[in-house]
Amino acid sequence: MKQQKPSFQPTRYLHPSYWLLWVGLGMMWLIAQLPYRVQMALGSLLGWLMYHFIPARRRIAAINLELCFPEKTAAERAQLLRRHFDSLGKGTIETAMAWWTPARRLQRLQHVEGLEHLEAALQAGKGAILLSAHFTSLELGGRLLALHVPFHVMYREHRNPLFEAVMRSRRENNFERAHERQDIRRIIGSLKAGMPVWYAPDQDYGRKHSVFAPFFGVPAAMITATARFARISGAPVVPFFPQRLPDGSGYVLRLQPALEHFPSGDDIADATRINKIIEAEILRQPEQYLWVHRRFKTRPAGEARPYPKRKRRQRRKRAEP
Repeated sequence: MKQQKPSFQPTRYLHPSYWLLWVGLGMMWLIAQLPYRVQMALGSLLGWLMYHFIPARRRIAAINLELCFPEKTAAERAQLLRRHFDSLGKGTIETAMAWWTPARRLQRLQHVEGLEHLEAALQAGKGAILLSAHFTSLELGGRLLALHVPFHVMYREHRNPLFEAVMRSRRENNFERAHERQDIRRIIGSLKAGMPVWYAPDQDYGRKHSVFAPFFGVPAAMITATARFARISGAPVVPFFPQRLPDGSGYVLRLQPALEHFPSGDDIADATRINKIIEAEILRQPEQYLWVHRRFKTRPAGEARPYPKRKRRQRRKRAEP
């Protein structure tokens, strides 16, 4: 029996605390209807604003680039940092496109390479794990691939209830099913039903269920879920990465052959192998990786974090009457 999808009910979010977010979502919908060149121009403008007005994220990205590309000069990293924020702004616009731009308009923007690798992997009837990473065009890349083959996605729940409801609704509209990343039972169920499941394990989720594996030569906490899902379900792992093309013609979606002898039984070796695959794709498009994430916040014992401490907001004490 097919699982009933939860329906999005806008009337549940009419409280004034949601009004500003409703305006933002409305703007996203409007932007999603614009011509592609206009969308990318707006993305560049948004990236410029983010670079100048979100210094905390700019600092995190600069630290990550220094750690991962020590061979580059300071001037080269500074230029890459600016290009990254341009890509980050475009990625924000692409999220709106992924959610609300009609499929007929997206069709002409996508170029697929290696779809036969996924089709071959699915022939075993055990589904497939679409191994990806947090590139700025990831959301739209998934939507474009879904025009060719249906698949389910894993995601991290958002803290804002309205944004979470909209995000889940749009993803389930595009991908059929969206699983919160801790819902292991449903994820394994999708794989055992022969469905591909899209997963990006390259963020720092802390020490639990993680191992330290080198990422551009720097120890990084890497969650072991990819190997665990593959071991339990028997699903092959097919790397998948989108890339925004520099000539403005759209996106290329690259699928690689399924990983052989994976999982190996050695979590550190498997995590290192995945990181190497992601590194190779980053070197192809370094500005498009999500450098504003605190990738190295969890450190081996005795090693200090490379990022400045967050400033905690102090709650105002209510004045006594």
